[in-house]
Amino acid sequence: MKVKDKVIAVTGGGNGIGRELVLQLLAKGARVAAVDLSEKALNETLKLSGESKSKLSVHLLDITDRLAVEALPEDIIKIHGHVDGILNNAGIIQPFIPVNDLDYNQIQKVMDVNFYGVLYMVKTFLPILKKRPIAHIVNISSMGGFLPVPGQSVYGASKAAVKLLTEGLHGELKDTNIKVTVVFPGGVGTNIMKNSGVNMDEKKMNEKKASYKMLTPAKAAALIIQGMEKNRYRLCVGSDSRFMDFFYRLSPKRAAGLIAKKLENI
Repeated sequence: MKVKDKVIAVTGGGNGIGRELVLQLLAKGARVAAVDLSEKALNETLKLSGESKSKLSVHLLDITDRLAVEALPEDIIKIHGHVDGILNNAGIIQPFIPVNDLDYNQIQKVMDVNFYGVLYMVKTFLPILKKRPIAHIVNISSMGGFLPVPGQSVYGASKAAVKLLTEGLHGELKDTNIKVTVVFPGGVGTNIMKNSGVNMDEKKMNEKKASYKMLTPAKAAALIIQGMEKNRYRLCVGSDSRFMDFFYRLSPKRAAGLIAKKLENI
């Protein structure tokens, strides 16, 4: 779906990839509804939108609140007239610890944000998208959604659920006006750890980032929008994601061992 003149809702629109998605969609002529849990972050996105501000609306919302999500389309339609697409980007990670050491509240939060938040958005907007001449659903999974990452097992499970949900939707909607894309970003230089409330040794993380070339949020967003416009079924974002996607299908055990070795001492 070409994004020019379309109305697209973007979750997690206040930070990182989400903010870049908002700004780049606006630059390509779309109207955008940015959704985020942080009012401060949304206001910063609004400020950065510059001359495109008139085409942007911001919506303070917790995507884990099903009733709040169900009220969102009406708010967007009042402002923009309709909705042509949703881009489910919002997500969090877990602390880098084994499942045995995670408490159930941490597990529940990751599943609520990463899976149920996406599910609520999809279920809520599907009837509206079906009425449009053409529409698109983009769900952001993760490289961790097809490749096991030690210390992120629950996060990976939540993103694997997004993967299969999206692929199932593609099959269910293949003969309709709605296109569906699942995205698997690799390493992207965002503030997801801080925004997820995960405390890490800053010096150690900076060393890891320096040794591991991460994609910028701007580049990741550009690739995602390009994939959306080309109606891609699945999209691996970043050379790491593309390589591990190939390697994991070739030899799952060896690929899992490789990622485990790279993450040692985190």
